[in-house]
Amino acid sequence: MENLNVALKNCHGIREVDAAFDFREGNAVAIYAPNGTMKTSFARTFKDLAAGHDSSDHVFPDRRTDRSITDENGTDLDPKDVVVVLSYDEDLGPTESTSTLLVNPELRKEYEHLQAELMGARDELVAALKAESGTKRDVITALSRVFTQQDDKFFDSLVRIEYEVMQMHSAEFAGIPYDVLFNEKLDPILRTAGVQAELANYVGRLNELLDQSEFFSKGSFTFYNAANVTKSLGDNHFFAANHSLTLRGDGASRTVTSEADLQELIEDEKRQITDDPALRKKFEAVEKAVQKNADTRKFLDFIATHEELLPEFENVDKFQQDVWISYLKAHEALFQRAVTCYKTTESRRREIERQAAVERTQWERVIEIFNERFFVPFRLSAENKHRVALGQETMLKLVFEFEEGGESAGVERADLLSILSNGEKKALYILNVLFEMEARKAAGRETVFVIDDLADSFDYKNKYAIVQYLKEMADQASFKLVLLTHNFDFFRTLVSRGVVGYKRCFMAQKGEGKVVLNQAEHVNNPFIRGFKKNFFTVGMQRIASIPFVRNILEYTRGDDDADYLTLTSLLHWKNETPTITNADLDRIFSSTFVGQESRAWQLPDTTVVDLLFGQANQALAAAEGINFENKIVLSIATRMLAEKHMVAELNDPNFTDAIPKNQTQAIYQAYRRRGLGTQQSMETLDSVVLMTPENIHVNSFMYEPIIDMSDAALRDLYSRVKTL
Repeated sequence: MENLNVALKNCHGIREVDAAFDFREGNAVAIYAPNGTMKTSFARTFKDLAAGHDSSDHVFPDRRTDRSITDENGTDLDPKDVVVVLSYDEDLGPTESTSTLLVNPELRKEYEHLQAELMGARDELVAALKAESGTKRDVITALSRVFTQQDDKFFDSLVRIEYEVMQMHSAEFAGIPYDVLFNEKLDPILRTAGVQAELANYVGRLNELLDQSEFFSKGSFTFYNAANVTKSLGDNHFFAANHSLTLRGDGASRTVTSEADLQELIEDEKRQITDDPALRKKFEAVEKAVQKNADTRKFLDFIATHEELLPEFENVDKFQQDVWISYLKAHEALFQRAVTCYKTTESRRREIERQAAVERTQWERVIEIFNERFFVPFRLSAENKHRVALGQETMLKLVFEFEEGGESAGVERADLLSILSNGEKKALYILNVLFEMEARKAAGRETVFVIDDLADSFDYKNKYAIVQYLKEMADQASFKLVLLTHNFDFFRTLVSRGVVGYKRCFMAQKGEGKVVLNQAEHVNNPFIRGFKKNFFTVGMQRIASIPFVRNILEYTRGDDDADYLTLTSLLHWKNETPTITNADLDRIFSSTFVGQESRAWQLPDTTVVDLLFGQANQALAAAEGINFENKIVLSIATRMLAEKHMVAELNDPNFTDAIPKNQTQAIYQAYRRRGLGTQQSMETLDSVVLMTPENIHVNSFMYEPIIDMSDAALRDLYSRVKTL
């Protein structure tokens, strides 16, 4: 993409803005936008686009919203190609997309192939087990927990019981409804001492009866064994093939020639046992002990017709395992396939996992750079790197090691956030932003990043780390950056560190009906690059230079220097203010900056104060814009006129001539205490004190209040002061 064209109307408070960003000579543009101009609204509008949502004006929802964000061909940007980085979002953390930074494509491809085969075998078996058991639970978790007391050991469980499954002659308990016999409400009841005691009584009497039985035998041929034998013979057409079965009892042997005869014989023998009065009494005792709720009533209803299962509950854990083994036996082929697949792939999977655990990834590079570049009281590491790398888990877990006084302690992210400073929180937030950026870089897809004030205004120790990252981003051919900031110092740094070219720097100016993005001026060294050169020829920049020259004299000669005091009289209304000429100003300038001796203002005998007010009047009529020097001139002229008015009203030379410093505040307080002026004039003077800074300056942060100040507001204030 070579161009980004943005046309917005009534989007999150932006009345209107039209902008065209040219990326042909660089991948980043920067916009300096004073608070309240457009910065956050601009970012939110792009966030709407990235999320696939329409934009709107939340304050005036009935206003029609227009949003056009296109490339040089007029094609709308794909939401997937837009990433918005807000100033701060505490909830932002690693995402599934950023976790791709851990992936070695070759390793993951092989691992996923092995996993696909294994998961296919597992899923077929699980589906069969679910149908066999009728359970609504997660089969993988339930089976794993029964055999290992852990939720994620499904295959370990299968391998552990492989011998038992293969040695089992028949699926003795297949088809039993698992959730009826084993559930969270029934289980603790069955394990109570009272129920276990009644079960022991029941089993004791049952064993006595089995010992007396002609055909049944305790521990070898029980009710359940007999039922399974009958079913198995019938299913395999034993009697249909004209075979017969001889049962040897305590008396004469019995020969059975049909399934019906065998069933009848077993039922008669079973009835003699179950109808035993003593056994019935003990069964009723078990029923009474168990009957608590709907779940246990379902259990008793089932047991009433399958009384042969009741003895199994003397050992609930063993019975649960036997039931699962029976389910697996019923689907032996699927079981064998899953176990074989697990065994044949396990060695290579473990080898790949070990390799992934030690392999250096982009994630680790990001974390390493973060630990090196940022000044924060904690260090980061990735806890589950290899599991994410191989697709076993989707989200990376970061480990935070808090360091203080030579000691360290692991802390959770939420606890860490509660003890970090705002700047340190911002640094942690930026880490997650960097992960997103690196994921995009790895994908190689062209992306527009809209970044809203990533650097904290006064987090000086981390500012340059952020700038370095932005520079690295701007060097990526697939990235296009729109950097928004209200911090003029940071704006300057973006230019000086080569993140953004000077021609791609803009300043947002909010007018009556729209926001205008002007080409930035005077970003770096405004005095050296502009004002100093034009001091003898351009009146606006000549006046705007006075505060800075005065500041130079303060540092080099002291605040008792004669020239310093003369310049002070050009910023505050003093007795000598009306008499200072442009020749005087030329002399001071030439003595301060070498090589200027041959230059002079074209009208040297005119007074500086007349030039000041003349330039201020020109600033009133100038076109709307950033107008740095105009704002400085308007600020000086506004304060000068206000002081001139108050000094005249006070008419107390003994007081006004003796003010050593902070003259504006001193005469304003005296004016107020003495009850001078009208209510309207007091309101105007209140605004003067609030809006004109103590240090009207063009250097570093002293410059920022002037830039942030509304051009229209300064014009209005100067016009009001002129009427005093």
